[in-house]
Amino acid sequence: MTVRDTLHGTWPDREGPGLPPGAAHTLEQTWSDPPGIIGWFAAVNHKTIAKRFMVTTFIFFLLGGLLAMAIRLQLAQPNGKLLSADLYNQVFTMHGSTMMFLFAVPVMQAVAMYLVPLMIGARSVAFPRMNAFAYYIFTFGGIMLYAAFALDIGPDAGWFAYVPLSGPQYSPGKRVDFWAQMITFTELAALMEAIVLITTILKMRAPGMTLNRMPLFVWTMLVTSFMVLFAMPAVMLASTALITDRLVGTHFYNPGEGGDPLLWQHLFWFFGHPEVYLIFIPPLGFMSSIIATFSRRPVVGYPAMVLALIGTAFLAFGLWVHHMFATNLPELGKTFFTAASLMIAIPTAVQIFCWIATLWTGRINLKTPLLFVLAFFAILLLGGLTGLMLASVSLDYQLHDTFFVVAHLHYVLLGGAVFPLFGAFYYWFPKFTGRMLSERLGRWNFWLFFIGFNVAFFPMHILGLQGMTRRIYTYPKEMGWGDLNLVATIGALTIAVSVLLFIINVLRSRRHGEIAPSDPWGAGTLEWSVASPPPMGNFPLVPVVHGRYPLWQESAAPYHVSGLSNEYREVLVTSVADAKLDHRLWLPGPTVWPFLSAVATTILFIGSIFTPWAVVWAAIPVAIATTAWFWPKRDMVGRRVDSELLP
Repeated sequence: MTVRDTLHGTWPDREGPGLPPGAAHTLEQTWSDPPGIIGWFAAVNHKTIAKRFMVTTFIFFLLGGLLAMAIRLQLAQPNGKLLSADLYNQVFTMHGSTMMFLFAVPVMQAVAMYLVPLMIGARSVAFPRMNAFAYYIFTFGGIMLYAAFALDIGPDAGWFAYVPLSGPQYSPGKRVDFWAQMITFTELAALMEAIVLITTILKMRAPGMTLNRMPLFVWTMLVTSFMVLFAMPAVMLASTALITDRLVGTHFYNPGEGGDPLLWQHLFWFFGHPEVYLIFIPPLGFMSSIIATFSRRPVVGYPAMVLALIGTAFLAFGLWVHHMFATNLPELGKTFFTAASLMIAIPTAVQIFCWIATLWTGRINLKTPLLFVLAFFAILLLGGLTGLMLASVSLDYQLHDTFFVVAHLHYVLLGGAVFPLFGAFYYWFPKFTGRMLSERLGRWNFWLFFIGFNVAFFPMHILGLQGMTRRIYTYPKEMGWGDLNLVATIGALTIAVSVLLFIINVLRSRRHGEIAPSDPWGAGTLEWSVASPPPMGNFPLVPVVHGRYPLWQESAAPYHVSGLSNEYREVLVTSVADAKLDHRLWLPGPTVWPFLSAVATTILFIGSIFTPWAVVWAAIPVAIATTAWFWPKRDMVGRRVDSELLP
């Protein structure tokens, strides 16, 4: 394999140089998914799986939104009778669990699975079969949870399932068991996605894309993926200990037998606070990509931005006790977590000032993606300020478990994650589909969402200060909370109309939208150098990178790598730090075994809710399916051994 010094085209040719017609057709067939129903379940192409992931997470977002509307309609007036107390408990638990575990983190990983290989000049993700398996496991876990809810055995102990409320004494039946196993499903999927992303980013970047040249979005996903590796095992351990307490008779959380209920809070919030940043950090990458493109200049302070991301990740693991200020932990210890809670605002502020400097010194092109990004500044500022308030132990005593905390949570997560996420969909939709979304509908979508969001959640600050607690399904008229709750419900309805407009925009544009060129925005990163939507193999010829924004720089030799096979799923492996040519490797092709392995694993997880013996007997089909999945192919083994090493 060699690096080619001359080619048919350069970066100004945005469609990129191509292969001869016959070779291009062969390459497309090599990376395509098999046809038919079996082929659908056998698909492993990262773009196919990522699009399924995005659609599935958005469906869960809609379901979670419908549950939120049920909550708001119940609370719109005093003495509401829409939901019974029991159903209300299930609804608010399902809403929180859906948004936190089935939407917020998975959708960020789904977008990354599509974009990261394109941004780093790779033809695929590492471990494509694991990627497919993670999608099926995630989907089956979500279906299991909603099937339980439909059968009136949905979880009812809150999305953080505090013991002893969620323990066997106060939550008999199978409701909490389904919730605990949903955690195992989703976090297993998240861990596998993190492994895939870390390996892809560190070992499959195009030659020349050193760590110092990676797009900031890729940096955010690398940092997030490492956080997943450290955070997710804690909540998986917590949920496993909970379900064994309930089903097997262990006593991890039973103080009468030497256990401790606070152990649950420590384990859960050691995951739970980094979870906020698992949701928050990827949108920072959306922000950087969109601001750079619509400011027509590189983001100011690239090294500071990267160090701020890493600093945020480290600090995020030192804050979990600020969710536990109302417990009997030592007061001196709480002061250290107050300090850490204040410190984490610093790296976020660094990034905000870098973005402001970029916008200030750029030539702004105010399109819908940028509108959603600009809203982020105002909304996150409010959410961040209330977060600093809650970091005070004395004030937290008064506001703990009130609607003030609900308002803060939604300002941080919706403002800090969903607004940039909508901007990202408008920005990358042309790359996903080859069509442009309507700018007019996009602006209506934005303004209705922005206004509805503030109308819905700002009054909750006041309700919390007036003493309205969380998780109450009704309240008497004498409390005086009715008017503000009605205003919040009107805001929620406005958000629903906004989301409906977005769905109409997507469905309409998918068929009749303006056809998008390869780079409709004039962006500078590699994903815009290929056609929209990208070919199945991403890059006909793997590029060589000479800067952070290759499409904004004059082309320089060498341009591309030659020598990769068009007849096999062959990828380039490069060194971790400097992305120097290392070797080439064949990736496995489509197969149904990841799907069948996910089915077998699902049977094991669900069966274990009803009998511990399911772990033993259901392990047999899991072992058979995974053995078939990993059974080596003779030609693949030979090719790997004979792979040519590069100097």
